[in-house]
This record gives sequence, C-alpha cells and structure tokens, in this order.
Amino acid sequence: MFKKVTLFTTFLVILTSSLSAQKFYHKIDTVAQKQWADSVFNALTPEERLGQLFMVAAYSNKDQKHVNEIKELVSNYHIGGLIFFQGGPYRQAKLNNEYQALAKVPLAVAMDAEWGIGMRLDSVYDFPKQMTLGAIQDKKWIYEMGKEVANQFHALNMHINFAPVVDVNVNPNNPVIGYRSFGEDKVEVALRGSAYMKGLQDHGIMANAKHFPGHGDTGVDSHYDLPVIKHSKSRMTETELYPFKELMRDSLMSVMVAHLQVPAFDSAKNTPTTLSKNVVTDLLKGELGFEGLAFTDAMNMQGVAKYYEPGEADVKALQAGNDIILFPLDVPKAMKQIEKALKKGTLTQEMLDERVLKVLKAKYWFGLNEYEPIETANLTKRINNDYAKYLNRILYQKAITLVDNTDLLIPTIQLEDTKFASLSLGGNDNQIFENMLGKYAKFDHLKIDSLNEASLEKAAQFDKVVISVHGITNSPRKQHGVKTEEVEWIKKLQQKTQVIVVVMGNAYSLKYFEGVKNIICTYEDNEITQEVTPQIIFGALKAEGRLPITAGKSFKAGMGIETLTTNRLSYGMPIEAGMSIDSLRKIDQIIEDAIKEKATPGAQFLVARKGKVIYQKNYGHQTYQEEKPITDQTIYDIASVTKVAATTQILMKLYDEKKVDINKPIGYYLEELRGTNKENLLLRDILTHQAGLKPYIPFWEKTVTKGELNTDYFNDAPGPNHNYRIQEKNLPVALADSVWKWTITSDLRSMPRGKKKYDYLYSDLGYEIIFHLIESIIEEPIETYLIKEFYQPLGMSRTMYLPNEKGYYSEVAPTEVDAYFRNTIVCGTVHDQNATLMGGVAGHAGLFSNANDLAILLQMNMQMGQYADKKYLNAWTIPIFTTPQSMENRRGLGWDKPITGTEDGPTSKYASASTFGHTGFTGASVWADPAEELVFVFLCNRTYPDSENFKLIEENVRTRIQDMVYQSILEP
Repeated sequence: MFKKVTLFTTFLVILTSSLSAQKFYHKIDTVAQKQWADSVFNALTPEERLGQLFMVAAYSNKDQKHVNEIKELVSNYHIGGLIFFQGGPYRQAKLNNEYQALAKVPLAVAMDAEWGIGMRLDSVYDFPKQMTLGAIQDKKWIYEMGKEVANQFHALNMHINFAPVVDVNVNPNNPVIGYRSFGEDKVEVALRGSAYMKGLQDHGIMANAKHFPGHGDTGVDSHYDLPVIKHSKSRMTETELYPFKELMRDSLMSVMVAHLQVPAFDSAKNTPTTLSKNVVTDLLKGELGFEGLAFTDAMNMQGVAKYYEPGEADVKALQAGNDIILFPLDVPKAMKQIEKALKKGTLTQEMLDERVLKVLKAKYWFGLNEYEPIETANLTKRINNDYAKYLNRILYQKAITLVDNTDLLIPTIQLEDTKFASLSLGGNDNQIFENMLGKYAKFDHLKIDSLNEASLEKAAQFDKVVISVHGITNSPRKQHGVKTEEVEWIKKLQQKTQVIVVVMGNAYSLKYFEGVKNIICTYEDNEITQEVTPQIIFGALKAEGRLPITAGKSFKAGMGIETLTTNRLSYGMPIEAGMSIDSLRKIDQIIEDAIKEKATPGAQFLVARKGKVIYQKNYGHQTYQEEKPITDQTIYDIASVTKVAATTQILMKLYDEKKVDINKPIGYYLEELRGTNKENLLLRDILTHQAGLKPYIPFWEKTVTKGELNTDYFNDAPGPNHNYRIQEKNLPVALADSVWKWTITSDLRSMPRGKKKYDYLYSDLGYEIIFHLIESIIEEPIETYLIKEFYQPLGMSRTMYLPNEKGYYSEVAPTEVDAYFRNTIVCGTVHDQNATLMGGVAGHAGLFSNANDLAILLQMNMQMGQYADKKYLNAWTIPIFTTPQSMENRRGLGWDKPITGTEDGPTSKYASASTFGHTGFTGASVWADPAEELVFVFLCNRTYPDSENFKLIEENVRTRIQDMVYQSILEP
C-alpha cells in the first residue's frame, strides 16, 4: 500500500523547506489554519459553501459581458476560485483585484501555465515546453524554472499552477500530450516532474500533477472526444501511475483527473475517469492514499461534455470524489443539480463539507487569510525580470541535443581555408541564426527558390553548409511539417560536401530525418535557440542535452553527444559574468545623449567578461540623415586602432619567431634608413612614442594646389599599380614611395636640454616606419599576412583594409565630408590623409572593423595568444608588449595603457594596471583588462560630417561608458 500523505502533512513538509521570508512562505501554524478555516466555514451558508467547490474560467481579453458574468458568479454564487486563460498581465491584475473585492471569501486563482504564464498571457517570456525540459540532464535547472514560475504567479496573486504534466508519453502519435510531456521514460518523467513541483511548492505555489491516471498513450484528444486506454491495471500501475506515485511521496499537493476511459479501472460505458468513483475515490484517494486536492480536468472538454449535460456531469464529478470542479459550463445549473442529489442522498452534506474545509485550509496556505490586492507598478518588468531571461537561456542551452556527429563537424574549430554557407528551409525568419553564425566566421547565406540539381551544385561549392530546418510543428499530422523532398535534398548534399543540420523543433520530427548525418535538435524554434545553436556549432558553448523520446530506429531515447568547448567568445547576459544589468543600461543613455547632442551619428558598443559577450548594442545611424541604422554588421574606420589591431599583432608574431629584436636600432633592419637621422632609433622607443619623431606631418598638403589635386602626383590613367582613386583620379603606386621618402627625410624633434632621451610624444610616423620594417621581413602584402595568420582563423570576417574594393560600401559608416583634400564624402576609404596617399594600407591607420571582430582579437590577446585551441602568439609575448616600458611613459610596446587611479588618461579610473588597448581619431576605443577578464569596444564616426567635432572627447563619453562597465562589476 502506498504511504498515505495528508493535506496537513503536505503543507508542513513544503513550508518547512521554504527559504523566503515573504508572507507566502511562512511556516503554517496548523492550529491557526484550522481556526481560520472553521471560522470562515461557519460564516457561510450551505449554498455559499457549495460555491467554494467551483473554479470558473476567466479571461482578461474578453468583453464586458464576460466580466459581468464572472462578477455575478463571485457575488451571487460565491464561487471559490478562478482559472485565468488568455489576456495580458495588467488587464488580468485589474480584473483580479475587481473580482477579489466582490468575494466574501478570497478567491483561489489558478492558471494552466505549464511553460509559465506566457502560455496564457501576452507580453511575457515563454519558458521551455516540458519535452524540452526532458532533454536537460541537470534537474536543478527545472527546479529553478519552477521557482521562477512561482514568482510569476505571486506577481499576479495566483496560487495554483496546473503543472507539471507527468504523463509518460509512450505514444509518439499522441495528439494532445506529446511535447507537453517530459518524455517516454517513467523514471525521468517522475524526476523532472518532482523538480518542477518542488520549485513551485517550495516557493508558495501549489503544483498540480496531471492528467491522472495517465494521458500519455492516447490517440484521441480529450478536448474533442473521450480517449480509451485499453491497458491492463498492472501495466497502468507500472507505467502510467508511476510518476504520480513518486510525486505523492514527494509532497504533491494536488492532482488533475483526466477525461479518459480506462476499462481496467472502470468498464462502464462512456464513463471518463473524471466521473469514476473507482478511479477518484478508490484508486487515487484509497489505494494511493492521496489526500491533497483532486481537481477535475476542464468540464467544457468533449471527453465529458459530449456524453453528459452540464449539471449532471458536475454531480457525477463530486460523487466520484473530486474536490474541485474545474471550468464548469453552467454553475447555477450545477448547483441546482447538486441540491437535488443531496435531497436524493446520492451526495451527502458531510462529503461536501469535508471538501469545503480542505479548500479553505488550502486558501490559508495561499495566504488568503491576509489577502492584499495586486500591486501593478512595473508589473510586466517584475515578471520579465533579468533572472527570468537568463534562466530561460540556460534552460534552452542545456536542452539542445547533438543527436549525430558522424563527420565530427561539431564543434567546428578550424576556420581558415573553409568556405561556409548557411541555408534556411521551412520559411521561418532566420535572421538571428544567420547573424550569430556570422559572429564566428564569414558565411554566405544562400537563398534557394527550388531544391533541384542546380541548387544542389550551388550549395556544394562550399566546404561546410549549415542548414536550419524550420516550420516543424508539434502535431504528428503531416510528418510534423517535415517535407520529404527537403530531407532527400539534404542527403544528396551530404554526399557532396560537409553539412550540419539543425532541426528547429519537435524531437519526434527526427523520425523523418533517417539517413541524415550531423544533426542538432533544438526542440523549439525561437530567438534563444537561434542564438545558442551557432555557439554550440563553433564550440563556444557545449551541447549537453539528451533525447527524452525515441523518434525512429536511428534516434533512441537517451541519445545525445556532449561536446567540448573551446575558448572562443560566447554570448550571454551580464548575470552570467557577475555584472549588473542596471549599471550597463545607464550606458544607453550616455550614448543616446551623445547622439542627440551630435557628438556622433551612431555607435557600436560591446562588453565581454570572462569569455562571454554580455552586452552588445548598436545606436543611431551611419549619418544624421538617419537613413541607415547601425547594426552588428556596420563597419567603421578604426583609425589608430590599426596600430594594435594590425601592426602590433604582426610585430608580436615576428618577435615570437625571433625575426625582430625590439632593442635593435631600426637601421639594422631597413637599409634605406642607414645614414639618416633615423638609423639609430631603437624599435622599443619607436613603439613607445619616445624616439623623437614628430607627431604628424601632413604630407598630403604637398599634393594639393589651391584646393585641387596636383597633377604632378595624380593622373587619370588606370593601371594595375595605380587603381586607388581620389576625386576620380588614380593614385600611382609611386606616391606611396614618395610618402616613404618624405618620412625618411623628415626632421626629428629637438632633444630637450640636459636629457639623453626623448620625452614621450605620440607619433604616427613611427608606425609608417614599422610598416616598412614588417614588409621587409614578411615579403608579402601586410593585409594578406594579417588575413592568413590572424583574421581568418580567428573568424574576423569584417576586419580589412579597403572595404570598398571588397564590396562593403553600404555597410561602412562614412567618416567625413572632406571639402579640403578629396572633396567628397569619405566612406570606405581611409580617413587619414597620409594613409590615403599610401593607397589606404598603412601601419598607423587604414583598418576597418566592427565591434565583434575587435572583441575577438582583444580576447585572444588577453588569453595570452590562445583562441579556439589555436596558438597565435607565445604566452610570454603578450605581457612584454602590454607592460609599460618606462616610469615616465605609460605606453607599452604598441599598446596604450591606463593612468591608474586618476581621472586623466584614456581609460576609466577603475581600470587595472594590466589594462591594454588603444583609441582612434574617428572615435574608436578598444581595451582589455586581464585583471577583470574584461573586453571593452566602442566604435563610432564622431568625425562625420566634420572631423573638427570633438564633443565626444570633450564630454568624456568613452571614459564615462567605461566607468559604468566597471560599476556594473563593483555592484553586481
């Protein structure tokens, strides 16, 4: 015999384990509970007591007629509770307060919210469906979901959640349970159901296990007819009843009885279990010893309504032993029929009074003895809180299942020499998925109208194709929406090239992917699964889920391949990195104010901590005309950030390879400097800006006469060595040679009297010199070297020189309206005039990039030259180059450094001494702080339309933003 659990015991067990100090979670004083229940009971007439056994359906999206009907039932029939369905949080809160104000006894309020109240209400996050939860291996996260759903309920003064579903879904063609079940394994269903139940009940919300005695092996939807389950009693006991029994052992407070015909328990014709004394009284309350609340399933469902009239069904439900009638069709008629049954003796007053007292004791546990109206201030914000959003991401992430990895494509580590493409099948919006793929590698996003041989050959040209399949339904009808022709096309493509298939939907749909390799199942298709799955593909996050069901011979329950992670950047939320979202949100206002004050027309901003991008936003537009909004794909001229993102990266690698000695004079490497005033300048001094070089010499002025380009330097004839154009004129390659000669012959600064070494003074000229040093060693174009050695293997697909020549013009934010040299809008060509004369490729300027790419580069440097299991630089090299080289100079080798503990300097006053980075004339600012594992990237075009606009600098916008970033760490 199953151990008997009383309602009193249940209340005490749950409340003793509660940790919150809120009123809902106080330990029940059973004496006070009984006194309150008895006093309320005694104050009610028999008719009013009877009303406590009805829970009526209420909506917050219906008309005033519906509202008036509910108010009448509350006022005149004293119904005991409401189950809310569709609507919105504020509307429901308003109605709830109105209804409660009319109630003689406070109403118990429930909702059928299996995946949170978003299942019923708009403007609220949806948590994962139970089938998705079934894939999660660590049950503590399911408990956490139950806890957060409990918080949602408290925000709306609700008390009972008709969840979890503990039906064991052994029938893949089940039309009503399916994805609502945790899976097909009774033990796993019980464990997950218990975790969800405890999350609710430990936090003051009554859980409800459904659909007793088990709806998992039905072929009929009880909303439309009465399903018949022909299993033996022993089979039902062994499988279907198992989770219910386990939850009852574990403090379950209520059960919902289903509309099923189970001849093994009751062979009477058309007798649903809801109306069966054999099931409710003898089995549930007798044999299983359950003394919690027994609810009927909704009485409007055709599983019962098709065979019994309103009123008649309600009487039979009470006769069967149910405590509360859910969703009655006609309360006045039901009450009249019950009164007739009392007179006939087929129901007794004692039976009803006992149930009324159970309901009242439950209401005391809900806190209704001290009822207070709902506080509506910031209601939706409190429900959609940051922790709920974070928890939702974690739940989906831990559920996503790598079902097959035959070709070992996941995680994809190597990016170089690989042509990637993505393809979306099924018609759903795939933008989020594509954008996230693009953060890891350069992707061609294919648009294919017809799946034929031509499209097959088009896709087969790529080395790796990621196919996401959308439009998958939860209904087993029509193969869950899977199209056979699409699957066959995928199989053919897998014979020609490497393919990863992402099944964006119901796990049962895998049955129709037999023969397909390298499959990921996401269970659901939403923003989160589209964001997380690419991170799993590229190893930033790991696949952890396992199939909770069997979907054909190749896809068995329990299958799931756990993958390893690399040290690539992942993307998440501030809470995951110990940061406060509130402080970070203040950054939005700083940047928006800067745009409003015309300090810059737009900006990209990114923060990563502990290897995770936790805040990435875009603001404003490319210009003040507001025609093109800034997106993740927008590319900026990063000006002097080129010095560290290009030149210094190569120099560090050459230092690693012992091809450069920073303590040698530059003349040792460059023959053309021998015999000049620069021959003996040490590389170390050039890199730290204290070699005596002038800060900037406007060589471009030599090429302009009276505002016009001098024809001595420019011509109209295109050619292989002079196709870089200014004002529709071609720039000969010889002009770059001229700039180099002018640099060589330039004067040094005067040495201060009494000193043997030059003071620090920032100079671009040093990086023109370093540029030529690098070219002389690598013997190939610098950009080619950068792409091969750094950018392509890192996945920096939007970092480049000369973006216009590569077809990116529309995605580049313009930098200036130049009316003095080029007489044009400078967009997609380098802003720096001297770099322009060098053909747009220089050591001090010329590089274009976006925030995401630069974050990757900084992260690699902060990880001591390691990224995604590839070594780019030796670990000892980074500290050498990022450490100040002199007590009088804050600079590292190439890298800029903070002036710690002061408001002065290029960084926040909170930046640690280990911080390194750089800024750029156009408004760029990039910093890494190893002490805080922090990466900061801010890009803008503050120079548009006028480079003399210094409002961004005058208002300390960039350092104020950094202050907020550090503040978010200091006050998590």
